[in-house]
Amino acid sequence: MIDDRIDEIASALTFVRGQTDLLTRWGRELADRLAAGGRLLAAGNGGSAAEAQHLTAELVGRFDRDRRPFSALALHADTSSLTAIGNDYGYAEVFARQVEAHARPGDVLVLLSTSGRSENLRRAALAGVRAGTTVWAMTGPPPNPLATVADEAVCVPGCTATIQEMHLVLVHLLCAAFEQALAVPLPRRAVRAS
Repeated sequence: MIDDRIDEIASALTFVRGQTDLLTRWGRELADRLAAGGRLLAAGNGGSAAEAQHLTAELVGRFDRDRRPFSALALHADTSSLTAIGNDYGYAEVFARQVEAHARPGDVLVLLSTSGRSENLRRAALAGVRAGTTVWAMTGPPPNPLATVADEAVCVPGCTATIQEMHLVLVHLLCAAFEQALAVPLPRRAVRAS
């Protein structure tokens, strides 16, 4: 069982390696947009919410290099808005309504879903398209409704656990490409006197 999981992870990592050109391009585009005053909006459900929030934390804080903070919002983290919208409009609208409120042309919306079939994320993608926001998705295997609506998607093969693991790898690769595009130098390491 454990060996099978390791084999699936190894296979998925090979797939991810094939996405490096796309992630490098996303990183450059994200750097250009955020440096120009745009923002990143992100959302997911369950474990994908954790991955989306991890992405926003890396942009507001830092990933590998010291640099200025950038605007990034995890839509599922605003529990008052999430529960009010869910109560008044239904759970399928919890992200779309926030995208309508916050998204502007020049922003980037990143949506994560292991299945790509979450209606609330599909509707958020549609709201992002209407707002003139670039919509990227990280999903499970294609075809799926979220990947179809997004401007671009990385559709990871595998079981739910492997997809979530690869989404974290993709998030970190996107952050690395983002910081590389900013041309932020790595911090100097202190040299110990002997």
